Amino acid sequence: MNSVAIIGAGITGLTAGFRLHRLGVPVTVYESSDHAGGVIRSLRQDGYLAEFGPNTLLDTSPKIREIIREANLTNRLMHSDPKASNRYLVRYRKTIAAPSTPAAFLTSELFSPAAKFKLFLEPFKPRWHNAYEESVAQFVLRRLGQEFLDYAIDALVAGIYAGDPAQLSVIHGFPKLYALEQKYGSMIKGQILGARERKRRAETSKQDAQKLSFDEGLQVLPETLGHQLGNALRLRHSITLARAEGNAWVVSFDSPQGPGERRHSAVLYAGNAYRLADLKIGGVTTPDLKLFSRIDYPAVTSIVLGYRRQDVAHPLDGFGMLIPKIEKFNILGTLFSSSLFPNRAPAGHVTLTSYVGGRRQPDLATKEAAELYRLVDADLRVLLGVTGQPTFRNCIHYQRAIPQYEVGYGQFKAAMDDLEKSAPGFFIAGHFRHGISMSDSLVSGYDVADRINQWLANLKEA
Repeated sequence: MNSVAIIGAGITGLTAGFRLHRLGVPVTVYESSDHAGGVIRSLRQDGYLAEFGPNTLLDTSPKIREIIREANLTNRLMHSDPKASNRYLVRYRKTIAAPSTPAAFLTSELFSPAAKFKLFLEPFKPRWHNAYEESVAQFVLRRLGQEFLDYAIDALVAGIYAGDPAQLSVIHGFPKLYALEQKYGSMIKGQILGARERKRRAETSKQDAQKLSFDEGLQVLPETLGHQLGNALRLRHSITLARAEGNAWVVSFDSPQGPGERRHSAVLYAGNAYRLADLKIGGVTTPDLKLFSRIDYPAVTSIVLGYRRQDVAHPLDGFGMLIPKIEKFNILGTLFSSSLFPNRAPAGHVTLTSYVGGRRQPDLATKEAAELYRLVDADLRVLLGVTGQPTFRNCIHYQRAIPQYEVGYGQFKAAMDDLEKSAPGFFIAGHFRHGISMSDSLVSGYDVADRINQWLANLKEA
């Protein structure tokens, strides 16, 4: 059996490669850049540990722990501090802890009495009859009202997708939320009854999942998976063509040693949508891949600032804060990184990770680093009571950061299904198909590896 070609060494491709290797299937992972891990970037500098992509891995599936265990990383695994449980939203230009219990919701100043009353009416609202595909904004307005959209959901969508709730599809962007209404007729009833089903499946909702990392940041995971793949990981190898030949695939590539090609038993595409649009596929008739160039990836810049603890008035007793557009700040949200995990800042200091840009203010993400430091610092002074000067500054700009699952996204998912059907042995997995979180991508890599393994077994028996 020839190896399986995996295009892209982000966390999906690395997980799939590692899983297949453990199943006894040889792999070759091709990565066009000079590093594995995609947007997962951790930097240890001057006593600080900065995370520039995702900051946490949510423990939503037993498959995540299985990969960590098989990679021999259990002893390096870290759980977030349970004391850092608050999630803050901004209203009245100040941070307010999001209520976590019904009693706290009733007394919270985050929402008006009218908004609270609308929430209690939610179980009695009729389910959507699917006359058209709703945006997240339309879904929330129908079930909860304008205030929840402006001060909670807008901030949540910006924090997860760096997106716009008026554009994001509720069916594709928040499929489990949509499914709760369709199945139970209510989000609230669905949260209660759906919890029992998740327990039977040994799954955990993202809201309740434990937040994980590693002693030297999330980059530990892709680095370890890449190291264990050894020579099967080929950096600075760009695939230019994947050509079907009978029951095999031949991939052509450019590398530092020049162009080349290699024969494989199957191909997994685990890169970005816009790169799939440029991939040439030969030997079979496929849908027009240019369609995937229409998936929007807005620009986002991640800014990490460090301060002396005494210069930050806020208790930082939580995960972080999300900021609605209506509050008119530059920051989409800020994670209290050093509150989540130890050794993220020197003694007596704190680390704050903020994000700017996205669909809300795409031009802001392209500003010079010095200007971004100034803008973020100014917001933090208002929101967190920062007084002193930063003791650490660093940032990374992602020109194409997060795929937007916008209204009409079903056409892209259908095209992916059609591509796999028209090109047997060609598989697609990753953040633009199975969810954008790191945990989604890891589970996607695990699952597609099992699909490929089964396909190869069936091919052998035929």
